[in-house]
Amino acid sequence: MTATTSSPAMPRDVRRFLEEPGHFAVVATLDPDGAVHHAVAWYLLAGDALVLNSRAGRRWPDNLQRDPRVSVAVADAYQWVSLRGEVEVIEDQERAQADIAAMARRYHADDPAAAERQVRTFREQVRVSFVLSPSRVTAHLEE
Repeated sequence: MTATTSSPAMPRDVRRFLEEPGHFAVVATLDPDGAVHHAVAWYLLAGDALVLNSRAGRRWPDNLQRDPRVSVAVADAYQWVSLRGEVEVIEDQERAQADIAAMARRYHADDPAAAERQVRTFREQVRVSFVLSPSRVTAHLEE
């Protein structure tokens, strides 16, 4: 079933889908010339918001710091969720490092040692988090 909502509360079926392990986000941002730029990223759910994180200086984070509009798609075969809105930029390093550490542990839940190796690597980087409280959610999920 495909459904669209512009409500601030994330629908329960969308939340369940986004919480499933193994899904990646495809993040669409706007380059300075207006072209769309896509990147694949890890994410976390925080309440009704989606949290993204990247090393500072990459193209998609630079785009979001300049223009906070974003579209994010998460898919698993024929099931998918699309989230659109504007992000809040979090440059505080303690928060950004906590976010990426939580993501590493989520995406490497089957190998905690690998997660901790990545966390150590991330600590050497300047990180930035982005919080998307979507203004529009579209989903095509099995009932």
